[in-house]
Amino acid sequence: MSYFEELHPEMDRYLEDTASAESEILKRLRKETFQKTTQPHMISGYLQGRFLSLISKMISPKNILEIGTFTGYAALCMAEGLQKDGKLTTLDVNEDLAYIPKKYFAESEFASQIEFRLENALDFLKNSSETFDLIFIDADKENYPEYLQLVKPRMKSGSVLMIDNVLWYGKVLDEKGNKQTEQIKLVNKLVAEDADFENVILPLRDGIHLVRKK
Repeated sequence: MSYFEELHPEMDRYLEDTASAESEILKRLRKETFQKTTQPHMISGYLQGRFLSLISKMISPKNILEIGTFTGYAALCMAEGLQKDGKLTTLDVNEDLAYIPKKYFAESEFASQIEFRLENALDFLKNSSETFDLIFIDADKENYPEYLQLVKPRMKSGSVLMIDNVLWYGKVLDEKGNKQTEQIKLVNKLVAEDADFENVILPLRDGIHLVRKK
């Protein structure tokens, strides 16, 4: 549950009721995530999923990178906007949960366009020369600043980056926090001060930093 949901649960339900519908495969994936994982709140969820889908459709990306797959919900949402010959690469290191995204990716209409890799994202970025039109970071918060440093050269003019959990349950307002909080505050600061970026933080769920490279 997000910071916003705790304060306004009735508004969150209203927002879901007035948003576009998710697909049947996403409904099944969301249900299985809550049934079979110990931290189902890590899923992007209905509202955020529709937001990711809309952004992807607006951009019509040829190449998408996701750092942090979890059960694959966000990946399938972003895949809805892929060009017909486009590709989505999604990275995770959790072998125990890998069977869930693999199953749903294979069942989806985007099966041939999604590459799911059990690989450390830092290693991937350091060894890759690919560029991406759309990037979504939703992984270990301690590495957020390093992810930003490594993905920036992989972005073209007009590429969009989204970073999840950047309000961190309101903890970004604390003068001093733990390492996760401090790294999230740092990545927000780095984006805001970078002249190559246009940005805004959206208070959707736990906060999404929406960034466009000039």
